Amino acid sequence: MGYTHVRRPFAALLTALAVVLALVAPLNSAISTAAPADPIAAAASVEPAVVRIDTEIDYQSAFGTGTGIVLDPGGQVLTNFHVVSGADRINATVAGRSFPAELVGYDRRRDIAVLQLLGAAGLPVAPIGDSAALVEGEPVVALGNAAGTNAPLTREVGTVTAFGRTVTAEDTLTGSTDELSGLIEFAAPVVAGDSGGPVVNGVGQVVGITTAASVNFRLGPGGEGFAIPINDALAIANQIRSRAPSDSIHIGPPVLLGVGVRTAGQEGPGVLIAEVLRGGPAEQAGLRSGDVLLALDGVSLDSATTLTYVLDRHYPGDVLDLTWVDGTGQQRTGKVTLTPPV
Repeated sequence: MGYTHVRRPFAALLTALAVVLALVAPLNSAISTAAPADPIAAAASVEPAVVRIDTEIDYQSAFGTGTGIVLDPGGQVLTNFHVVSGADRINATVAGRSFPAELVGYDRRRDIAVLQLLGAAGLPVAPIGDSAALVEGEPVVALGNAAGTNAPLTREVGTVTAFGRTVTAEDTLTGSTDELSGLIEFAAPVVAGDSGGPVVNGVGQVVGITTAASVNFRLGPGGEGFAIPINDALAIANQIRSRAPSDSIHIGPPVLLGVGVRTAGQEGPGVLIAEVLRGGPAEQAGLRSGDVLLALDGVSLDSATTLTYVLDRHYPGDVLDLTWVDGTGQQRTGKVTLTPPV
């Protein structure tokens, strides 16, 4: 069975969740604080703080949609990183008001991002619950933007089915993969556009952030969704909000190297450069399509994933060493100056 991030995907920027790697025993044995209730009525208290996210990528003339929740009245928003990854422009609509948004920071490995809605004030804040109090069989509702910003929110009703789920996400553009672990599984047919949206318990509190769903949910009753527990998501979001970078947390938008890559393959190390952005840092450093990038900043590149992790530790203006093999088979070295996204 396959799994996919539930964003309305950009053309050629699809992110697919390919393999469920592990299922551990449930970690939550406590009685839930969420009393039985009408789940749709309970979720209604969260809806005013749900953010509809629309994104644009100039390079591919592509558009995407996703969801988020308001963390504070001044317009900080929690969402998935894959919802906004690669976006040149982000627009957010909440409580009937529309705002341009900028990326405060992100944790790629945990698929968490925080946005700032520019000019926002007095926004309704999402009520937060305790994901550690969830139990199997508890009713939940996933709210999302799958129908588009001008349509009503989707309201997918289901139940919690498991804890501690692990999936592997692969970006088919770059070939990079990220393992997402500690996820809540719930039986509800979440779909593209619901990513980053709240999973709400029976007393109207956010207990998770939708991040993935089975690609074949239509074949059976209900469906399968996966959510980041809100306790985990908020811990990461609060570090981002404090502007405290780490090996996994990047503050601000990603830096630009200006290449599209694939893992080189079994015959050798490095990543294959499939395309080079015209006028970008990589082209200025001498890289061309068909070259194989062996090392960046002294780190040997064994996969596209390693390349993205190296870049996430750096910021615009950083000058990094490059080692690559060109189209004639000659090994070359040089330097590249990273820039902000164009």
